[in-house]
Amino acid sequence: MHLLAERGVPLEERQKTNLSGLSDWDAARIFLEVVRCGSFRSAAERLSLSINAVRRRIDDFERQTGTTLFTRDVHGTHLTDEGALVVSAVERMEAATFDVLRASDSKANALSGEVRVAVTEGLGTFWLAPRLVEFQQTYPRILVDLHCAMRSADVSRHEADVAIHLSRPSALDIKLVRLGRMHLMFWAAKKYVEKHGAPQTAAELIKHRLVLQFADQLAAKETFESFFPGVPERDLLVMKTNVSSANYWAVANGAGIGVFPSYAIALGGKLTPLEVELNRPLDIWLSYHPGSGRIPRVRHMIDWLIDAFNPARFPWFKDEFVHPHEFKDLYMGEPLTQLFGGFSTEER
Repeated sequence: MHLLAERGVPLEERQKTNLSGLSDWDAARIFLEVVRCGSFRSAAERLSLSINAVRRRIDDFERQTGTTLFTRDVHGTHLTDEGALVVSAVERMEAATFDVLRASDSKANALSGEVRVAVTEGLGTFWLAPRLVEFQQTYPRILVDLHCAMRSADVSRHEADVAIHLSRPSALDIKLVRLGRMHLMFWAAKKYVEKHGAPQTAAELIKHRLVLQFADQLAAKETFESFFPGVPERDLLVMKTNVSSANYWAVANGAGIGVFPSYAIALGGKLTPLEVELNRPLDIWLSYHPGSGRIPRVRHMIDWLIDAFNPARFPWFKDEFVHPHEFKDLYMGEPLTQLFGGFSTEER
């Protein structure tokens, strides 16, 4: 163990004393973000701060703790042994803060208050948002904060009460539920097919133009390169975007061929599924903190979300691929197109 020269006090004990008098919790939060991101620059981007602002806050935090937390050289930023001890202490404080927040939440009316749901932008926009009226009618006093983004939210750090992901989260201290599977395939607007024809193979796709969404959770760049090896993006793409709604309606209005989940046939646009095999399934995961799951309003939301992706009700979330042409025989619920009545792409 390292020892401080001052009075022979063990380093860990000295840091406990310093942290007990810590007043700048925001600097501690920024310190954790630098550790988790691996660099000042990445932490600055995640926190929407300048890199100089992050460095100033870390300098302040080092003065408060009386400890050198990082060493810096040409190869990057490295956590010192002393800094590693501070990480453990601050993480315990972070966990205690979250427990206090959850305990405070539990005192509120069990079926009122706010539930924060983080979800990928496409699933949030096209699947959950139009159907949340079901939840609202049952629990009218619960406010749903639906955050749609392609960056995965971390429920262990209180970024959301419940989160839905397209890849399995790696955090160990959370509860996970596998909701179902999303199957991606190629689509085109009916008027695009009438004008340019419907490709049947990957080789025929190269003669067309694509509209694609590029986002981390979709791994679109890797998918493109595996499907079209050696073909530059500029030779095939007519448009790319980070937003699924812009991507969907561009394709629905004939801009080019796009990639969407198999349930896209129910979203209101006049799309035709193409027979080019993509074979790109994505498992859908739900995560929540064990403490949050004991809060009644959050528990009701978790149960509703599990049912909203139930493969027994919605065949497009089954593990095995079900072709959209088979949905009319397998789906027994209300017509989903009614949920999107305001987004018609009919010719006027």
